Amino acid sequence: MSRSSLLDPPADMLRPAQTVSETPVRMFAATGARRLFRHAPQSLSAFIAALLEPGLSAVMLVGAHWYHDEPFSRASMTLLLLVLALTFPGNDRFRDRPLSSAVDIGLSWLWLLALLLLCGYATKSLMYFEWQVIGLWALSTPFVQWCIVIAGRDWLRWRARSPATARRAIIVGAGPLAVKAARALLGRSDQRTEVLGYFDDRQGERIDANARKLRLGGLADVGAHVLRHGVGEVYITMPLGSQPRIVQLLESLQGTTASIYFVPDVFGISIIQGRLQDVNGVPVVGICETPFTGVNDAVKRASDMLLAAAILLLLAPLLAVLSVGVKLSSPGPVIFKQRRNGLNGEEIVVYKFRSMRVMDDGAVVRQATRGDARITRFGAFLRQTSLDELPQFVNVLQGRMSIVGPRPHAVAHNEQYARLIKAYMVRHKVRPGITGWAQVNGLRGETDTLEKMQARVEYDLEYLRNWSLALDLQIIARTIKLVISDRHAH
Repeated sequence: MSRSSLLDPPADMLRPAQTVSETPVRMFAATGARRLFRHAPQSLSAFIAALLEPGLSAVMLVGAHWYHDEPFSRASMTLLLLVLALTFPGNDRFRDRPLSSAVDIGLSWLWLLALLLLCGYATKSLMYFEWQVIGLWALSTPFVQWCIVIAGRDWLRWRARSPATARRAIIVGAGPLAVKAARALLGRSDQRTEVLGYFDDRQGERIDANARKLRLGGLADVGAHVLRHGVGEVYITMPLGSQPRIVQLLESLQGTTASIYFVPDVFGISIIQGRLQDVNGVPVVGICETPFTGVNDAVKRASDMLLAAAILLLLAPLLAVLSVGVKLSSPGPVIFKQRRNGLNGEEIVVYKFRSMRVMDDGAVVRQATRGDARITRFGAFLRQTSLDELPQFVNVLQGRMSIVGPRPHAVAHNEQYARLIKAYMVRHKVRPGITGWAQVNGLRGETDTLEKMQARVEYDLEYLRNWSLALDLQIIARTIKLVISDRHAH
């Protein structure tokens, strides 16, 4: 989960006359949940990133006209206004990796050019533009934007390492959660934080071994320490069951200028798309949610449909040849159908070119192994090249699968691993994929040990946490490279 929400206690909560028996529910009723939680303010780098794409696009268009010594006509002014209107604020690409930012910028720019061409075609105005100007603008703008993003990323890293920007922080609590919070603060790439130590009323063996040497005192000592040492941030890692002590702590910090943060103990569970939401005035912390809601769901489904339809049309002759090959290789149907678990754990039927002489789909399904006698000679070729997976693009058009997502397992395997692996079923919050993040990271083919399956599940959960259309395209590109170069599938 991202940095925890700023605890902004209302005045009623900090009045000395308040009794410690008040519950959070009564506080919400008295003050309104909207006053308790607010969204974190946008960072400066995020603000600059949001203005960079539309602003730079406009500047580069003017520059392309100047370079070719072409007058800035009324048509060019209309194009500039369209660019500003159609360019949506981008993500904070200064925090992305260079390859991720390049893919993201390229996709955004292609969408913009496609919309502009559509507008020009619909209004029959394409003839009014100098194409040498438009060509220079279209090619140079994304490259210049990427260069600025890389330069800004390097500057942010330099600034984060500067002692002048370092912030002093202390952590209230000295348990495992406090140690994790300290490590997270010290590992930040966007801000240098100096963790002075921990405050906890407990001592000795009752606190985490990694925090004992840095214990600075009890909770009663926090306020004075903050004032004496110029502490700028206080992170509270105590459980909500310690509410009376937390209230007293907040009272002691009223006379300081330190920012106060509450760190919830959610490390024992898998956080998927964690975010703070407002449900009719009540703050709700999302812990496990599908990334495919709203616009994301529409984008994911549209990209799946377009790519699957295009691939099936382009590969239709190859599919016909492979079908004949399967039919001639051994008796049996061309398509192997197997029950697997899809979105929300519901059973689906997945298609593959048959590569074996048998078709297991019962209570016990034995995974294929290297040199498996059940695999036909032509089936071995199909499995080695992953061509046996091509019929699953039909599953994508049916809405049962996605091109990229966690690989579906046989129902028998699902029932087995759901009992053995923590958070295994969370991977079913999205449609299963033909390829996935686990597969392009070396976990392709047989999972003959529990450790291999656990590793695959970890990669699947990481995909759910970090999904983006750019990540999907990266996975597709890496899959194509893997299919061409890898000969270890079976």
